[in-house]
Amino acid sequence: MIGFRTVAPSSRASVSTRSESGTVTGISAENALILKESGTTQRTLEEITEQVARELAVRAITKARVSEGVKIGVSLTFSKRDNEAFLRNVSDFISHQLTFQNHLFAIATTPEFGSSDESMIIIFASSEEYLQRASMIISSKFIGRIILELTEGKKWLAIIHDIGTSPYDEDALWDVLEKSVKAPIDPLLPPPGSKGIDEILGETRAKLQRLSPIAAYDELRESKVGAPTFLVDIRPAAQREAEGEIAGALVIERNVLEWRFDPRCYAKLPMVDRYDLRIIIFCQEGYTSSLAAYTLHQIGMLNSTDIVGGYQAWKDAGLPVLLAKAERPELRSLVSMAGSVV
Repeated sequence: MIGFRTVAPSSRASVSTRSESGTVTGISAENALILKESGTTQRTLEEITEQVARELAVRAITKARVSEGVKIGVSLTFSKRDNEAFLRNVSDFISHQLTFQNHLFAIATTPEFGSSDESMIIIFASSEEYLQRASMIISSKFIGRIILELTEGKKWLAIIHDIGTSPYDEDALWDVLEKSVKAPIDPLLPPPGSKGIDEILGETRAKLQRLSPIAAYDELRESKVGAPTFLVDIRPAAQREAEGEIAGALVIERNVLEWRFDPRCYAKLPMVDRYDLRIIIFCQEGYTSSLAAYTLHQIGMLNSTDIVGGYQAWKDAGLPVLLAKAERPELRSLVSMAGSVV
């Protein structure tokens, strides 16, 4: 034993576990000791607890997945009389059954509904490398919730606050194991399934009906439109000040664009109350705007598009702009003008 503090049993402690359907089955410790059927021998609480541990281990192995050639599994069960001994029993049984197979498992006891008891988790593996990765990742995912931890060879035990009380916890544990068994990759090679930005940009633009600056200008001047149309400038303030602006454009910087144009979002603009709005986005040169417009498509704003070449192309086409301060002609006062004449 490693001296972890465990939850004290009630006067009528029970041995219980979760079934695959999520229901709880159990038998009281008192009844376990006195129940006797004809032709059967009396069983102790320890024997029943060991049987429950073996049944949990079998279920954990049965529902385990194989990732990168490693069998991984997560199982949550209600707190027992001695959580540490119970979890060690489960882990020893699983490890014995998977002696010749790479594996990584996480088994945790969870507090009963309405209880604030601390829980315990054990992560065990066929490889110390898997275990080291898993313990580091879980510490990040459950930051602030791990009270005490200890590593023993290929086992990692911890007391953790309220594990299993949220659906997030089990999903997070699966994610920890998935990431821990991934084979190391060459850091100089792109990971499988990744894409370069040029490929992403090309795929994105294939889904848009982009507008030339002239086409965008003509559309904005139409007197009859099917839905409200907005020209949206997503450039940062420093760039607008340095390069100039388009009069009448709605300034929504890139870092808040989706929140302002999602009709479902509490931070939406007042006029964003429908999904057929025509949103014409521009950035400085027409790259970021394409990615931004496609993001709005994913939200459901399917009439979103962007301007080919961005603000620079609009300006080069001779369309009206508000020049940057550095490009504006110097404004002289009447007094200074009079003085120069004299």
